[in-house]
Amino acid sequence: MKLIVTAALFFLTAIPACAQAQDLVGDWQGTLSAGGQQLRLVLHITKAPDGSLKATLDSIDQPGANGIPVSSIALKDSKLSLEVAMVHGTYEGKVAADGKIISGTWTQAQPLALEFKRADTPVQPAKPSDIDGTWMGTIDLGVKLRVVFHIAATPEGLTATLDSPDQGANGIPTTSVTRDGSSLKIEIQKISGTFEGKIAADPSSANPSSAGPSSIDGTFTQLGSAHPLVLKRVKDQSELELKRPQNPVKPYPYHDEDVSYDNKVQNVTLAATLTIPQGKGPFPAVVLITGSGPQDRDETLLGHKPFLVLSDYLTRHGVAVLRADDRGIAKSTGDFKTATTADFATDTEAGIAYLKTRAEVDPHKIGLIGHSEGGVIAPMIAARNKDVAFIVMMAGTGVPGDEVIAAQSEAIAVASGKDPAEAAKNATKEREMLKLVETEKDETVLDKELTEKMKASGDVPEAQIGLQIEQLTSPWFRYFLTYDPATALRKVTCPVLALNGSLDKQVLPSQNLPPIRKALAESGNQHVEVDELPGLNHLFQTAKTGSPSEYSQIEETISPLALEKISIWILKQ
Repeated sequence: MKLIVTAALFFLTAIPACAQAQDLVGDWQGTLSAGGQQLRLVLHITKAPDGSLKATLDSIDQPGANGIPVSSIALKDSKLSLEVAMVHGTYEGKVAADGKIISGTWTQAQPLALEFKRADTPVQPAKPSDIDGTWMGTIDLGVKLRVVFHIAATPEGLTATLDSPDQGANGIPTTSVTRDGSSLKIEIQKISGTFEGKIAADPSSANPSSAGPSSIDGTFTQLGSAHPLVLKRVKDQSELELKRPQNPVKPYPYHDEDVSYDNKVQNVTLAATLTIPQGKGPFPAVVLITGSGPQDRDETLLGHKPFLVLSDYLTRHGVAVLRADDRGIAKSTGDFKTATTADFATDTEAGIAYLKTRAEVDPHKIGLIGHSEGGVIAPMIAARNKDVAFIVMMAGTGVPGDEVIAAQSEAIAVASGKDPAEAAKNATKEREMLKLVETEKDETVLDKELTEKMKASGDVPEAQIGLQIEQLTSPWFRYFLTYDPATALRKVTCPVLALNGSLDKQVLPSQNLPPIRKALAESGNQHVEVDELPGLNHLFQTAKTGSPSEYSQIEETISPLALEKISIWILKQ
């Protein structure tokens, strides 16, 4: 277990305590033991003029983890209660009669025994170095990702942790931090990555108020692929905060409930959130279906939570919403890696069955909303399940996956500024590799031929070739390449709303909307609306180019135009 903290210090909020407050004033030391690791903690308790307690917590074995604010502290009948909101942790302990020991439990995701002893000689952190603190930069991988290093001096030398805030990954441990003069090298074995950079000259001689060097100019290398990375010192915590103004804030004006249900066909338990409108039901309801790749129930991506925003909007407008973690992700069970699109469809069907058990839901008005791959799954289910009242396809495909992927690669390359002729040439090479995956049945021969093609192209670092082949030959990818969505669309008879953004570079509207419209017409379905929404990208954000590199840079999570369109259409059904 690790405390996930930032280097910033905050003012503490004081909670009144009883007359015993003075007894606990001072420093207390304890050690958490989890997973074979030892994490030393120091609790600093002081007394305010009004007699209330306040405190801070140091995690002295973690970089930059000193002065963590204790958001509330209370002492009653020898029972000490702490809340440390910054790291989502709490502590409950009993103070011994002699006032020298506090025995209790620290809870952060799981409960762990933690005993504090009064410190006769408080543990002092090492003398800070001139690069102690938080450093942030951006790597351009086609998608722009922020990288944050927390660097601190310890008695054993420099240490660091790594955050990838746009991917929701925090506190990644580093293997080593080595400094030689102005040269800095940080190795992160867990992700097969290394950062090497030059520390800028300390400007303090010219500016006495300076906090030391302000930048580290270097290169981040992962699996043989090198990318420029300039780290800048973070001076204000607000620089790390993602601006996502559409994220709803509790308390919500509706019922919000964590639930779970079983996919008995494939022995999977799905963990989910059900939101139910205020008022008297039963209400129409939808199951949200995530896009490709491992997704949580909010479809969290690059700091955005599209399904949280969508479910909030729909529930406020009278629609109950069920959204689940993908199998094997977050709190859901099962194996994500071995599953195909068809397997994920059975998980959604389990969600439909669950909604039918809820008295708040009208069982005759349950629909599906699928984004990207979810837009493939929705008609797949509706074609065989007449209990589905309607479906909304958000950037769903209308042609087989091999056509989608090749067109996607070319469009993204051009949107990112590459020469169109070169992008077309690379797309041709990709089509050849995809066709090879589809047709070659001998795994040994396939592996050999793919390796040769990747080495010859020079586009894939040698260290990444094995990983790329593993992805290309996975059960999910093989299924997606050849599956034709039109097969299911021709059998869908319930109302359908199919939407694409005009700037979508992952599922091109020009490639997919006409086949969707054609297949639904062949089914004789008279309740169909197919729309291309101007200026929106694959995530239905208002965009400039539609390139994935913009996703994290855009504050908007889903365009109000798309939210309103979906909500009004559903309520008309």
